[in-house]
Amino acid sequence: MDSQPSWREERREAAAVHAAALERRKAAETAQARALLTDFVRTMKERGVEPQPLRAQVTGSGASYRTGITGWYLRRNRSLGTDAEGNFYILGTPASLSARLFGVRILPSDPPIAVGLGARDGESMPLAQLLQLRLDESD
Repeated sequence: MDSQPSWREERREAAAVHAAALERRKAAETAQARALLTDFVRTMKERGVEPQPLRAQVTGSGASYRTGITGWYLRRNRSLGTDAEGNFYILGTPASLSARLFGVRILPSDPPIAVGLGARDGESMPLAQLLQLRLDESD
C-alpha cells in the first residue's frame, strides 16, 4: 500500500496553509488599523475636538438615523466613523420606519488597512491617509 498522500489530500493541505496565511495577514492588518484609529482618537482628544453623535446614513437617500454612538466621522460623506474607544463603524443602513422612530444599532467592524477597496477609482485610500486628511481638517 502506498503511503504517499493523494493529490486531493495535497491540495486540501495546500488550501489550508493558504487560508491560514491569509487569516494571519488579515489579523495583522486589522491590528495595524486599530492602532491607527487609537492614535487618531488620542490626537483628536488632545486637540480638543469633541466627539459628536454619529448618525447612520440611509443608503441612496439624504436621510439618516440616530445610532447612540458618539465619535468622529472619518469621511466627508459620513459613511465611516470611529467612537471614543477607537472602534470602527460603517455608517450605512437601509430605510426603516422603526429605525426612523427609535434609531438604529450599528455594530463595530474590523477596520480595514485600506478603505473603499473595490469602489470606483479615487474612492479607495489607505486608512492612514484618510485619518491624516481628517486630522488636517480639524486644525
